[in-house]
Amino acid sequence: MISSSDIDRMREQLFFEGVDVQAKLSRFWLLLCLASVIASAGVAGDSTATVIGAMIVAPLMTPILGIVLAMVLNDRANLIRSIVVTVTGAAAVVAIGFLIGLTNNADIVAATNTQVAARVSPRLIDLLAALATGAVGSIALVRKDISDTLPGVAIAISLVPPLSVVGLTLESGAGDEARGALLLFVTNVSAILASGVVIMAIYGLLGRASPGTVARRRRRCAQPGVIVVAAMVLIVAAPLTLSSIRIAHTRSVQDSITDIATMWAGESNWSVDTVDQGADNYIVRVLGPLPEPDPNQLRHDLDTAGLQDTTVEVDLVVEDRVTLNGH
Repeated sequence: MISSSDIDRMREQLFFEGVDVQAKLSRFWLLLCLASVIASAGVAGDSTATVIGAMIVAPLMTPILGIVLAMVLNDRANLIRSIVVTVTGAAAVVAIGFLIGLTNNADIVAATNTQVAARVSPRLIDLLAALATGAVGSIALVRKDISDTLPGVAIAISLVPPLSVVGLTLESGAGDEARGALLLFVTNVSAILASGVVIMAIYGLLGRASPGTVARRRRRCAQPGVIVVAAMVLIVAAPLTLSSIRIAHTRSVQDSITDIATMWAGESNWSVDTVDQGADNYIVRVLGPLPEPDPNQLRHDLDTAGLQDTTVEVDLVVEDRVTLNGH
């Protein structure tokens, strides 16, 4: 059971209140701006190590967990304050990402950047992972003896990098990718809120107050917040489920095309180099010597396999080998 001193400790950690509120806010904004620059630079440079550094520095977990604590304690003032800090902080990260994108001559999009590609197509499994990670973060907050897990939680939950991707892809004109990255951020936030409320309820914080009527009233007042969080998770789960189905279908089609193209190319002593997904088609790149294999035969093989509605572009690359004899 959580004691009053534990609640005071968590309030001190998460809420922007008290005599040192200015110091807390300045620390938050300083770390957030630095983390945003690090994350945006890491994404632009396609550097995983740099992006991980931004995850560790980023302080967005503080106001988000502050929302959780304020909800379960029914502290309306701190709830509003934490929401405002979270929303304005997220907007600042997007803006910094956009500005850093202006300094880069090339477009920063999924097709050419693995950091972007990893964050623009969230799936249902991402929600499940975020729920588990958010639970660990909440437990680490409640229990001081496992607080050393928080850096790992910060890396796993990934809050600032998706927002940086939103700004960078918006600057590059890739609106669909920006929406995907924003969905990943909202997914992670929803997961933190949901698992946080559950964990704190398990530890007895829901509607925590002095004994008697006030405690019962606070529990009743906290219920709408819990319902809102549950609704958020369900709303987020819908597009994630559709995205998961779409990605699974795309991979299945891509695997089928690869198998069929490999057999087709092999008959002419050619080999499949890559099979990539385009905007509305699949691009098969094959290599080999003259004569070239017949693309019409590949089309026939695809139709026979039930892929008659799938558009495939074949890139034939002729290999010309020259032997240079030594003296």
